[in-house]
Amino acid sequence: MTTSAAPVRRDGTPWWWADAAGIAAGASLIVVAALWVHGGGVTEVTGGGWAAVTAAGRLAGLFAADLMLLQVLLLARIPAVERAFGQDRLARWHRWTGFTSFHLMAVHVLLIVPGYAGQAHANAFAELWDLLTGYPGMLLAAAGTAALVMVTVTSVRAARRRLRYESWHLLHLYAYLGVGLALPHQLWTGEDFIGSTAARAYWWTLYAVAAGAVLVFRAGLPLWRNRRHALRVGEVRAEGSGLTSVYLRGRRLDRLPVRAGQFFLWRFLDGPGWSRANPYSLSGPPRDDVLRITVKDLGDGSARVATLRPGTRVLIEGPYGRLTGESYRGGPVTMLACGVGVTPLLALLWDLPYNTGEATLLYRARTAADLAFRDELAWLARHRGVRVVPLLGPRAAGSWLPRDLAGTTLGAAVPGVAGHHVYVCGPQGWTDAVLREARAAGVRPERLHTERFAW
Repeated sequence: MTTSAAPVRRDGTPWWWADAAGIAAGASLIVVAALWVHGGGVTEVTGGGWAAVTAAGRLAGLFAADLMLLQVLLLARIPAVERAFGQDRLARWHRWTGFTSFHLMAVHVLLIVPGYAGQAHANAFAELWDLLTGYPGMLLAAAGTAALVMVTVTSVRAARRRLRYESWHLLHLYAYLGVGLALPHQLWTGEDFIGSTAARAYWWTLYAVAAGAVLVFRAGLPLWRNRRHALRVGEVRAEGSGLTSVYLRGRRLDRLPVRAGQFFLWRFLDGPGWSRANPYSLSGPPRDDVLRITVKDLGDGSARVATLRPGTRVLIEGPYGRLTGESYRGGPVTMLACGVGVTPLLALLWDLPYNTGEATLLYRARTAADLAFRDELAWLARHRGVRVVPLLGPRAAGSWLPRDLAGTTLGAAVPGVAGHHVYVCGPQGWTDAVLREARAAGVRPERLHTERFAW
């Protein structure tokens, strides 16, 4: 969450960085349109006929390509971008640009093929075959399109619900292959590239920036950090109710740029399946000698955590997330957790410098047995005055509350919450309900800090 009080954020990111990045993304689409106009696109469209269809198809393809590369940049894990916008927002934008670019790519194909066929007075299927076999890069583009179709179909919400996170994440990596194969044909055969030095310079620059960001921040930086810190499992401890805490030790952990409330992508080198990464938040404040995560048994990847042995090598990517105390300047704090969403909030309860009695935790769980970290929460209640309010029972439809408390407002549950910093972590639907309630209670946007457990 950005603040308006200082020109530089506490993490060192200039206050204007987020606006500049957003303007640059929008400007890229304007540049694409301008290059298309310069290449005669408007003249062809106003001239009518099949040439107009082809020109419209080219514009759809250019916008699709630009959005594909922006999509890659959105989740290239660029630290400044992560700090400026946060994972939640970047993931939503990534989905929007992904589906939009896919639809534009489909429009591109549906217009280009009949447009070329009409100009050549040929059958559309014959023209498609001629394009695939007679133009450089078109077979690669077809293979890339097939990969992008697979990624898009498995990203539809109904399909994602049927897939394990590990399977979905592995399939999603084919998006890089799809983009890499689908785009080069434009540079080799596209009318808007062959005849324009400016267009070629723009697109090669954008390709290089996207590819470089992936190589540096998704490959190079994690490799360097893993070599430097050499994390290993130190201890595995059962917390009850399907929860397992893992204590991790390594070298120079004081140099690891992580804050309480953030998460990493974790790979445990304990056998088959080690290549699949899982996102887990720190459940305690980062220390110079140890990190702690706490995992709930929700699937194959999380179930394996309970079987880890001390000494197991661990690979990380991150840290990610903005559910931190970055913008906290003191004062009352209200935290709302659902299920395993309590883990990053617990780390913040240990870390934030609130005064005694200034913190409230509303903890949503189905039964009392599902409440985790009871000893730590009891210690925080005794020594730091944290007010812990369990919200137990089946959830009321469309509400963030259990059925027997349905209708209770956040303002009634936490008097004066409009002036608090509010931290929220849990499943997407529950978190959205809490945010609506918090806004209705008068909590200002800059004081709302969220993390959704969604993919």
